[in-house]
Amino acid sequence: MAYGFTTAAYVVAAVLFILSLGGLSGQESAKRAVWYGIVGMALAVAATLYGPGLGLWWLSVALIVGGGALGWIVAQRVQMTEMPQLVAAMHSLVGLAAVFIGYNTHIEMIRVGGMDEAARAALDGFAAVVAHKTGVEISILRIETFLGVFIGAVTFTGSVIAFGKLAGKVDGKAKKLPGGHLLNAAAALASIALLVVYLQSGSTLALIGMTAAALFIGYHLIMGIGGADMPVVVSMLNSYSGWAAAAIGFSLSNDLLIVVGALVGSSGAILSYIMCKAMNRSFVSVILGGFGGTSGPQMEVTGEQIAIDAEGVAAALNDADSVIIIPGYGMAVAQAQQSVSELTRKLRAKGKNVRFAIHPVAGRLPGHMNVLLAEAKVPYDIVLEMDEINEDFPETDVAIVIGSNDIVNPAAQEDPNSPIAGMPVLECWKAKQVFVSKRGQGTGYSGIENPLFYKENTRMFYGDAKKSLDSLLPMIE
Repeated sequence: MAYGFTTAAYVVAAVLFILSLGGLSGQESAKRAVWYGIVGMALAVAATLYGPGLGLWWLSVALIVGGGALGWIVAQRVQMTEMPQLVAAMHSLVGLAAVFIGYNTHIEMIRVGGMDEAARAALDGFAAVVAHKTGVEISILRIETFLGVFIGAVTFTGSVIAFGKLAGKVDGKAKKLPGGHLLNAAAALASIALLVVYLQSGSTLALIGMTAAALFIGYHLIMGIGGADMPVVVSMLNSYSGWAAAAIGFSLSNDLLIVVGALVGSSGAILSYIMCKAMNRSFVSVILGGFGGTSGPQMEVTGEQIAIDAEGVAAALNDADSVIIIPGYGMAVAQAQQSVSELTRKLRAKGKNVRFAIHPVAGRLPGHMNVLLAEAKVPYDIVLEMDEINEDFPETDVAIVIGSNDIVNPAAQEDPNSPIAGMPVLECWKAKQVFVSKRGQGTGYSGIENPLFYKENTRMFYGDAKKSLDSLLPMIE
């Protein structure tokens, strides 16, 4: 009875997760999709607790309550600007959980393997499943466990380094130890050799050795990726966490964990591929952690940045017929989305054509800017992707860049030695006038100089983005 209920609940939960994932593809359906995911997860947890083989009810409930309370506290305290590092931290927990579950599976195999037939017959839960496996099935279980621990360990340290880079606690520049990819290759080959040993003997030392190698690979891969490419890294780690969950699902014979892991892993991989295309990066090089660096001296930027005050920007906006706004991470830091929304409302009320240009890797998280604009109730139909709007800049009167750097950097097209060389960018410099809202003259998170700031038709609107935009609002008539 319990097994039948669990299976049926898992099927319903899987359908809800698929509906959730599909709904997240559109802003209009995203809220409903989130609720699908919440209900699906609640059902999955309840079915697992009610299912066969459950022990230590008090511990399971205590952990759920404790984890839920901690999650509630974190969700209340984390600002939208900190969301990218929160996502990276969550990925690290998924990876660590996969490692712990893999080691638990390994311990159970050793424990059950040392029992006689009478003792095995009295087992229940996961131990009973292991006890009834044949020699071939035990070998398959070892492979599943090995892969789950390997992917989980890579995800864990990779996500920790990604969190550090996003939070500014680790240098955002691409760094590799002497030997570069050879070290990663050596660690991967060592892991394969240890897999053979583990498959034949079930050696604990082989599993520990592989874990150490995988932890190093995760660390070195992400350290070798520059800060400008962190949105792709977050998406890639999301995929890794899904595959780790799927591998552990096979180990535990948990069908829902396999389905959910495959959904997360495949969707993360597809998103990473889409973002790599948007950045003109090789998908393979992303997986190997081989991008984000320079290949030679960068082009020297000449000229000076010319500042403009709020009155000058307001005058240009009042005279303009078409305006394109390009939001970036600086808008998130200043929490200026509401001010941007109000500016948009006032300009549109005057009959001006106002639109938003969103680069696939704007911010530090896939869809970061879309979420902020949706939160500020900016109409969905004027928020356009790069490919939809890039050709419109030559006919645009005013382009406003709010806290963006790399996604509007002409060096991507003009400097072959730039870390972002070849990356498709929003060609806002082709507009008649460009105003850049920026705190100061620094190079920003990625450390890449931007020739846009020195062009003749560009004016720098210095200051906190929210305060700068708020000062404009009374002047829009």
